[in-house]
Amino acid sequence: MSRAGANANEIIYPQISVTGLGEYDRNAGYTSASVDLKWKTAAFNYDRGAKITVDVMDNEESRNLAFGMAGATLMREKVAPEADAFTFATLAALDNISKATGEIDDATQFLDALLAAWSKMDEDEVPQEGRMLYATATLLNSVMALDTTKSREILSRFDVKKVVPQARFYTAIDLLDGKTVDEEAGHYKKADTGQDISFMIIHKPAIIKFDKHVASNIIPASANPDADADIVKYRKYGMVNGYENKRAGIYLHSKA
Repeated sequence: MSRAGANANEIIYPQISVTGLGEYDRNAGYTSASVDLKWKTAAFNYDRGAKITVDVMDNEESRNLAFGMAGATLMREKVAPEADAFTFATLAALDNISKATGEIDDATQFLDALLAAWSKMDEDEVPQEGRMLYATATLLNSVMALDTTKSREILSRFDVKKVVPQARFYTAIDLLDGKTVDEEAGHYKKADTGQDISFMIIHKPAIIKFDKHVASNIIPASANPDADADIVKYRKYGMVNGYENKRAGIYLHSKA
C-alpha cells in the first residue's frame, strides 16, 4: 500500500476512516456513510555506514584471518546491535503509543505487567494475531524458568518472543558520527534522556520498517588506488516508523 512520495527520501501510505452505521429507514433506505482517505508521509530516518581497511601484510601475517574477521565482527557487534537499538528507540519515541513505567523485580511482577499490557491492547481493539514480545533477558528468562501453566499460557499468546540485551533496549539513543571528538568510535550510546526498557509489545502491522538501500561489498587491494589494503564497505539507508492510526499496536514498559 505504500508508494514513493513527492521527494525521493520519503514514502506515502494510505490512512482510511469511515463513519459508522445509522438507522435503516424502510422508506428512505440506508443512512449515508462517508469515507475519509488521507495519504500520510513517512521520511527515511536512518543512513549509516562504515569502511574498514586492512593492510595486505597485516592480513597475510594473520594467515588471512584479519580481513574476514573484521567484516564479520562489524556485522555481529556493530551493525545488528545498532539496528535493534535504533528500532526500539524510534518506536518508543512515537506519539500516542501505550506506555507504562515502574520497576519489575521478579517473574510474577513481569507476568502481571504482561497481562496488563495484553488487556490494554485488547481494550484498544488491537488484533491479537501478530503481537510480538520483546523483553530483556533477565525478565523473559525468569518467566521461562517458572515453567508453570500460567506462565506458559501467557507467553503462548505472543507470535514472537525474543530476548533483547539491555544495551540495545533504551527509549532514546545517540547515534555517534565517527568523526567528532569523543565520537570517533562511531556506533551509538544511551542518550542522557533515555530510560531502560523492560519490554515492548509490537503488533507487526502497526510499524513501518523498510531498508531502501543496503550496500555491502569488498574492494581488493589491487583495485584500491590509495593503499595496498583490502576494503570492506557497508551502508544501510532506510526507515523505522509507525502508522499514525495504529499507535495502540505499540506498548512500551520502561523502568522510569
